[in-house]
Amino acid sequence: MDNELLSREVTDIVSDILEDYGKGRIIDESRNYVHPDTDAVTDILDKLKNIVFAGYFNSNHYRSYTLENKISMLVEDVTYNLSKQIATVLLYQEDNRDKRMHELRTMADQMTLDFMRRIPKIREYINTDVEATYEGDPASASKDEIIFSYPGLFAIFVYRVAHELFTMDIPLIPRMMTEYAHSLTGIDIHPGASIGKYFFIDHGTGIVIGETTVIGEHVKLYQGVTLGALSTRGGQSLRGTRRHPTIEDNVTIYSNASILGGDTVIGRNVVIGGNAFITKSVYKENV
Repeated sequence: MDNELLSREVTDIVSDILEDYGKGRIIDESRNYVHPDTDAVTDILDKLKNIVFAGYFNSNHYRSYTLENKISMLVEDVTYNLSKQIATVLLYQEDNRDKRMHELRTMADQMTLDFMRRIPKIREYINTDVEATYEGDPASASKDEIIFSYPGLFAIFVYRVAHELFTMDIPLIPRMMTEYAHSLTGIDIHPGASIGKYFFIDHGTGIVIGETTVIGEHVKLYQGVTLGALSTRGGQSLRGTRRHPTIEDNVTIYSNASILGGDTVIGRNVVIGGNAFITKSVYKENV
């Protein structure tokens, strides 16, 4: 095909695609300036990892001789960029549609500062997760190995960050964060789930933890575990209802077990075997 004919064909294709954009569907929206930046969100996560594990990871963007200088630069960077992203996604909330951008930036600045004040809490929880992983996995040579290389811990770290943003009613960004971790690790934790201290994911690939799941302390999950909804036929009509199970303290759930339903409770100290399919509550006295 000669270049002139090819050029006409390409022009026709572009015209057809542009015409298709005019059908008024959700995929036809063109509002790039009011959408969050995926790269910026993942960069924020990377810098937060440097803050949470300050002695383990270094930023490629900064050089500093003291911990104080390093943390100061990272906190300023994250605060500025997270506020920009939050201001953008606040437009997705109905109550904010009529607000001007400077109002949204003021709201976003305050929300960002509130989140940054939660970093000591995030560090407190993630430290217990490192401890639980080390104590629970005899294959781990050291806690350093866990922090540097375990996908389960990375997924939990991202969840801990995203969950705090989720509880602040910040749209989109928490789910973007956990789906980023999902894409890297195969571990899908909804930021709305409630997970206590000393949480350990072993191997991890294929784990699914739904939005309304409640997990206590000292819980251990193996690969392929699903903590899910019993049925999603109701679709959006089920929004805001308890659809996922409660896992109480000191529970171990082995690989490929599925525990489903908002009324399902796995009681304290219960061990769930591999490949189990559970839709009713299980307590220690029943085992």
